[in-house]
Amino acid sequence: MFDLILRQARLVDERIVDIAIQDGKIAALGEVTGPAREEISLANKGYISAGWIDSHVHCYPKSPIYHDEPDSVGVASGVTTVIDAGSTGADDVDDFYQLTRAATTQVYALLNISRVGLIAQNELADMSHIDAEAAAAAVKRFPDFIVGLKARMSSSVVGENGVAPLARAKAIQKETGGLPLMVHIGNNPPNLDEIAELLTSGDIITHCYNGKPNRILTPEGQLRATVKQALARGVRLDVGHGTASFSFAVAEKAIAMGILPQTISSDIYCKNRINGPVHSLAAVMSKFLVVGMTLPQIIDCVTLHAAEGLHLSHKGRLEVGADADLTLFTLQHQPVLMTDAENQTLQAEQQILPLAAMRAGKWFTTEQGKAEHVFNL
Repeated sequence: MFDLILRQARLVDERIVDIAIQDGKIAALGEVTGPAREEISLANKGYISAGWIDSHVHCYPKSPIYHDEPDSVGVASGVTTVIDAGSTGADDVDDFYQLTRAATTQVYALLNISRVGLIAQNELADMSHIDAEAAAAAVKRFPDFIVGLKARMSSSVVGENGVAPLARAKAIQKETGGLPLMVHIGNNPPNLDEIAELLTSGDIITHCYNGKPNRILTPEGQLRATVKQALARGVRLDVGHGTASFSFAVAEKAIAMGILPQTISSDIYCKNRINGPVHSLAAVMSKFLVVGMTLPQIIDCVTLHAAEGLHLSHKGRLEVGADADLTLFTLQHQPVLMTDAENQTLQAEQQILPLAAMRAGKWFTTEQGKAEHVFNL
């Protein structure tokens, strides 16, 4: 007997299917027959997808700079899995891990290559903070929690060290079994060309559509040659919207040229969640409807592609055996003014609104879902 059957679930490709859940996993998909302890009809209640994955957040509550609560950026906004991108290093990842055990949202971490984590804006200005032995020991302690590494490569972070911290990050990556390495790009030095030349297949450039001079597009609006070469090697692009790292103009031009992100992420924390311009992963996703991506492409960026990039084989897929993490959402057709990190605005005619999230087979209704009385959970 199934624990639950969701009837008439509408997928983003417009197929209508039944989804059976058993013991926190997807047990059957398609035309499902057989008994269940509970059945819920999703007819006329929006779309359902694999649970959304936000692959760049900051949710270590004790961080002195970028902090939030996992469930505030997770299930409360329709996101079932979050990856904290470098808030903690080897010195404080143990504490972060323990705190996440109380969260409903599934939390993973990218380990900051600085052992002190984000206790200050310039965590890579002191090369002694980059401790390969401590990083390797942390990964060994938490192999199911630490899913990658994080290096912030902008002038305010690295100080006078240029690209040297990234070279150290690549060495740590090799020592820890080739974990994915997410690299933050911002103001130079180091120059993006120097950064791109060091990146290899599976590495992730985050803040890929930032509007700063050190961006992926040349002043003439073409993709930098070094970035083009990096993408050809299998380097991935992540949005990482954040407070200061997303430009409508850059994204629109890049996407028109076919330079699409593999992952759409928020770089959310309490201040840019409450005051904007981020607000939520759904709000960031909605901006990509305006700049030229389709709804199926956007959903792939927060499900399948996000799971693939961080080797989360049991996440991001609507298939038998995958975790029963689901997001129910609607596409609301209503004019809305959207703002990027450059304080530029675009008028949108529709937005993506999360209604509920299922995490490991258990439902959590968002505020939007409660307002629309989607169903009683």
